[in-house]
Amino acid sequence: MASTNKISPQQLLSNARDTLIMESKALEGLIPRLTEDFEKAVRKIAETSGRVVVTGIGKSALIAQKIVATFNSTGTPALFMHAADAIHGDLGMIQEEDIVLCLSKSGESPEIKFLIPLLKHNKHLLIAMTGTIPSYLSLRADLVLDTTVEGEACPNNLVPTTSTTAQLAMGDAMATGLMQLKGVTSGDFGKFHPGGA
Repeated sequence: MASTNKISPQQLLSNARDTLIMESKALEGLIPRLTEDFEKAVRKIAETSGRVVVTGIGKSALIAQKIVATFNSTGTPALFMHAADAIHGDLGMIQEEDIVLCLSKSGESPEIKFLIPLLKHNKHLLIAMTGTIPSYLSLRADLVLDTTVEGEACPNNLVPTTSTTAQLAMGDAMATGLMQLKGVTSGDFGKFHPGGA
């Protein structure tokens, strides 16, 4: 690792600006990627009598947890299922009417590949949020939300940064769409979020 003493304040600020610019451009890049699948996914979730089970692995799992929290606080019942734990018993949390939203940048993680056939066997509607099309996940999902980004803001183009920002923003777009469909008001939000300021 390089010595921190060799990095000037100007270099740090320049890096921060580059990161924010890259991520903001990635978010703009999602707009033309919105398809009928997005509209169908939001409507299916709004119409289900079940819940949204959101799953993922690694950094995508952390974003999945935030999406679950946003859904729950805006009137869409949701729960998080870690993709690795799913194949060790947590599949039991999925009920018949539930919809599964699976997050994976590559769509090729071993845990995802193991999980998908099990979900399809149980005939759950599967919505993929992936940054790789085509991929194992996207080809087997019922609906696909494309969160492809040109690269990561990480200097080595490795650490999930831009890709997780894209996932988070797509989740927010879903949540606001669900609020619109369900007519969620500020009063409703207050009921779901009584401890907030």
